[in-house]
Order: sequence, then structure tokens, then C-alpha cells
Amino acid sequence: MKAAQFSRFGGPEVVELVDRPDPRPGPGEVRIAVRAAGVNASDWKKRQGLMDQELPQTLGYEVAGIVDELGEGVTDVAIGDRVFGFCADAAAQAELAVLAHYAPIPASLDFAAAAALPVAIETAARALDQLGVQSGETLLVNGASGVIGRAAVQLAVARGARVIGTGSPGSHEMLRSLGAEPVAYGDGMAERVGALSAGGVDRALDIAGSGVLAELVQLAGSPQHVVTVADFAGAQEHGVRFSRGDSGRALYTLGQIGGLIEAGQFSIPVGKTFPLNAIAEAHRAGETGAVRGKIVLLVG
Repeated sequence: MKAAQFSRFGGPEVVELVDRPDPRPGPGEVRIAVRAAGVNASDWKKRQGLMDQELPQTLGYEVAGIVDELGEGVTDVAIGDRVFGFCADAAAQAELAVLAHYAPIPASLDFAAAAALPVAIETAARALDQLGVQSGETLLVNGASGVIGRAAVQLAVARGARVIGTGSPGSHEMLRSLGAEPVAYGDGMAERVGALSAGGVDRALDIAGSGVLAELVQLAGSPQHVVTVADFAGAQEHGVRFSRGDSGRALYTLGQIGGLIEAGQFSIPVGKTFPLNAIAEAHRAGETGAVRGKIVLLVG
């Protein structure tokens, strides 16, 4: 099969399509013929040598496609089913991929839209769980207009929380459509949030990593009421929890998100698609931040 791989660290040009052995599913796993794979910041961080140092490395965590082989003990899906989920060996950007965690693709979604889901919904749900967001509470989401921010807003609204979301003025109409009360980020953000919620907020989630953890702690009343997924150094400085996947993943969201999607209560926009052989171009587009919505590779 063809798969994306890099054998040295560097810019997008180091990523190439190579021939690799077809993967085989282990017990409890399924193999899919890949139709779409999400592109994330973790992909270019790996490529730049900011994560694992082993070489060569494959790419891709989230993927959607058609089941073509079942591992031992798998009874919840059948060959030919459409599924999406997490690649078992971080090699989703390929013609074939093995999934250890998966769910049926909601009927209303195509493969690209399904491949855009796993990382965003798992990251957002994990952070909300760690915060303990409950119905009736007020949650502030810093960086609400990005892919993960949108997921956090919608999942929190579905839990019955009141959500205040920061974003550029151009994103405010979209945030209102998701059920959030928008405020502009930047200087004076804390005062603008305070004007909406005089008693501050119950919880705060930092998606943007924009250096505002001190203000979020002030608004939420305690570092224990703040979680960041983007500001590791700031979390250490302010005593805030940094959410990472190795502290427990919210994989249950794969099976639950379909109900919200089919009820019209959740969506993640696909900003731009690229064919698999244009993966370097997809990396460049992601790193510039110019694409609104998820970047997805189309395969087959």
C-alpha cells in the first residue's frame, strides 16, 4: 500500500508516499480501506522533530473508510461497513489503516466529514470531563472558533452549560449559531466576559494557548477550574491542568457523537481537502493557519 512517511525531520517537503506492507488487524481491531484522513498540528510537529525522535515515521491519527478485514473477536461491525475512528499505529494517511477505536459513520456524513471528527471530539470531551462541566454552569471557551473550540462549545451546550466563547469579531455570528455568547479576544477580554457574567464563570477552557491563563484563573476563581489543551508552559506557571491524551482519553465520544449529529446539534466544517499525493501541500496549508475548518486528505 501507499502511505505517507518521512525519514528525516524538516519542512513539508520531507513527507513522501512510500510503499509499505499492508497492515493486518489484531484482536479487537478492524482494517479499513481509507477514504479520508484528517490532518492535525501534531502531524507537522512530528515532522519537525518536536515529538518522537525515531525515524522513519508515518503520519495520521484520525481516519474514515470501509471495513475490509476484521480482527479476532470483532462482532460489532462487518466487512463493507463505513466507520471512522483512531488509527492504531498513527499511520492513517495511507491507503489502508488499522483502527483500534471506531464507530459507524453517521448516515448524513460523507467520509471527509467523518474523518474530521475524532481528534476534535475526543480532545474537547476529555477537557470538559476534566473540568467537570455540568448543566447550569457557565463555561468560558478561549479560542472557540477553531475546530476543537467549536467542538467544545457544542458538546458543552449539549450538556446544558451556558457557554461564553472568545473569537474574532468575524466569528461571532457563527459562535451564536452554535449556542455560545461571543466576546472578542485580546486586551480587555476579561472585562468583556465580566460584563456578560458578573459573577465570573464556573469553568474555563483554553483552546487557543494565547497567554491568557492568568485572566482565566481570575474569571473562574481558581486554577482548579481551568484546563488548557494548548499552553503547557502557562499551565505550569499558573497551576492549571494541562489536558493530554495519556491522562485518559474520551473515546466514548466516537459512539455518542452520531446522535448529536443526526439531531442537528453538532458539526465540524471541512475547510479544505487535498488528495493523498498532495500531503506536503496540505501540511503547508495547515501550518499557515489560512484554512478555516478541518484539513482532510482524500484517498482512493
